[in-house]
Amino acid sequence: MRLDVKKPVIVVHGGAGEWQPERKEPGLAGVREAAERGFEILKKEGSALDAVEIAVEVMEDDEVFNAGLGSTLTIEKRIEMEASIMDGRTLRAGAVSLLSDVKYPVKLARLVMENTDHLYIVGEGAEKLAQLFNLEKRDAVTELRLEYWNKLKERLEKGEFDYLQKTYKLVKENPHLFQLDTVGVVALDMYGDVAAATSTGGTTCKFPGRIGDTPLIGCGTYADNEAGACSATGIGEIAIRLVLSKTVCDQMGDGLSAQEAVENSIKTVNRRIRDTVSLIGLIAVDKNGGIGVAHNSPNICFAYMQTEMDKPLAAMKAKFVKQV
Repeated sequence: MRLDVKKPVIVVHGGAGEWQPERKEPGLAGVREAAERGFEILKKEGSALDAVEIAVEVMEDDEVFNAGLGSTLTIEKRIEMEASIMDGRTLRAGAVSLLSDVKYPVKLARLVMENTDHLYIVGEGAEKLAQLFNLEKRDAVTELRLEYWNKLKERLEKGEFDYLQKTYKLVKENPHLFQLDTVGVVALDMYGDVAAATSTGGTTCKFPGRIGDTPLIGCGTYADNEAGACSATGIGEIAIRLVLSKTVCDQMGDGLSAQEAVENSIKTVNRRIRDTVSLIGLIAVDKNGGIGVAHNSPNICFAYMQTEMDKPLAAMKAKFVKQV
């Protein structure tokens, strides 16, 4: 056993955006359960990689979140899920997207990382890989997501929005319908290894084939033992433009704490992205076990757990970095 024993920590998010009152308690219960399940692995001397995977799977099983079961629908009323996972010790990663019925997208992302020579596989190829490993399937469509889809589709058909040019106006004027509930987890285990994983169903009524930040390593997910780990949530295009998770990790590598790094990165979003709505939330853990949570969105549903805690702490708001 390695001698550089650390105190394990896990941080979980269930998505940034505007959480409606009826969804807040189920959301908080969901992230608490995810944090607790992931931390159980860490307490038993398990790896950060195993912990982030199981914690994401818990949320992929919970229809309150936009990941796995309960994923949002494209403009063509289809499911297109995506996920990624990264090991901070080896810098290996795996990612998948355009999945229609894989039960646990994050599990498939890990299979890509550990059982192929590739990092990112999409669509038909990813589905074939899932079949090769006999991964479970399910219908991810729920009544809630159908309701959101029907409401937005009706407005689009009335000509109230020019969808292709006004996507972000839609988000701004319909925050309760555009669920940005990407789920994500970061963890540090007792061996000093960090890991991150992220999963999402995308954005309601998105154009078919659109890929967000979730499966793009460095954008939605990043982990490096020399710095820490980060998972992003919110409007994916914003995280992509700033390679946001890698930006957070680079700052932790330069000596900032996890909290300083996420706050500083949200400030960068607010300063640099002024041409559109830029709702973002970030969670991070640094190599010393410090945690960070920040957002410029109305809410971020998150939970965390550390060695000295009997149960996870969950909340709908963290450090809010106001746009000026």
